Amino acid sequence: MYIVGETLDDVMRDAIEGVDKHGCMNHPTKGETKELIGVLVELTNPRARLSRTETRGKPFSCLGELCWYLAGSNDEQYISYYIRAYKKHAEGGKLYGGYGPRIFGSGKSGQVRHIIEILRENRATRKAVIQLFDAEDILEPHEDVPCTCTLQFLIRQEKLHLVVYMRSNDAYLGFPHDVFSFTMLQEIVARDLNIDLGTYKHIAGSLHVYDKDRSSIQQFLDEGWQPTDRAMPPMPHGDPWPSIEKMLDEESRLRKGCLVSEYMLGELDPYWADLIRLLQIFRCYKNEDAEELSNIRGEMSSDVYDVFIVGKLEDLKSRDDAS
Repeated sequence: MYIVGETLDDVMRDAIEGVDKHGCMNHPTKGETKELIGVLVELTNPRARLSRTETRGKPFSCLGELCWYLAGSNDEQYISYYIRAYKKHAEGGKLYGGYGPRIFGSGKSGQVRHIIEILRENRATRKAVIQLFDAEDILEPHEDVPCTCTLQFLIRQEKLHLVVYMRSNDAYLGFPHDVFSFTMLQEIVARDLNIDLGTYKHIAGSLHVYDKDRSSIQQFLDEGWQPTDRAMPPMPHGDPWPSIEKMLDEESRLRKGCLVSEYMLGELDPYWADLIRLLQIFRCYKNEDAEELSNIRGEMSSDVYDVFIVGKLEDLKSRDDAS
């Protein structure tokens, strides 16, 4: 099956409906699934990487997971601050299959800088490949093994395209998080190379949905088609890494209960300041501080994220009403 769409919601809906219509039942270790083998999904606008639905609109956990990767971390406490489900897969406080050390770590596992230099030296190369799944990953059992095998970056017609191969992909739970992180990485690399963003292609050996998620999936489908004009703003031109370092510093401070440096926010491009404010909003939500959350909402530069912020405010209000 070949699925093409402009937004995450477009391709996600087609993928889920395709699995439901054409998939076969399978019984892996994590529960009964319906599965399609060998699916290619093409996202023509990689910036339309956030679901606009109430069910799968997850910018906060997606951004938190991206920061976890960018920090080169596989620490369980870091990621479970954003996604509690990771707790059950940890081994000794670490996620064995964590992508951060494999993509951004030191030594041979620090692959991003290497592929950027390869692309800089030879724009026609087909060797700019990041490997995540390793032969050693199946030599002994682990709670968490990478679902992603490779990320291949290709420059064609002065645009950076990304092709990702997944050995296994949950079309409802994992897919939106994977698309967000990988298209953000695609745009980061494109900015480093000073070229335009191309398309994003996502290949899954096993694309599936779990039977236990059936009611949530139906809720997603019932929300209907979403607008196609609400993509994230373009990442600023120029070297992105200094801003990424500042974002990671502030993310760490927020996760540890400290305040963000307002002076630093004023010095950053509004694009990166907004991402940090989203992390602030998530902390306010966890602390049930609706007033501060509302204040930060008023400081956002882009209105693209407003629907998600309002959702958090409404959730806090409903908790107050219930209590």
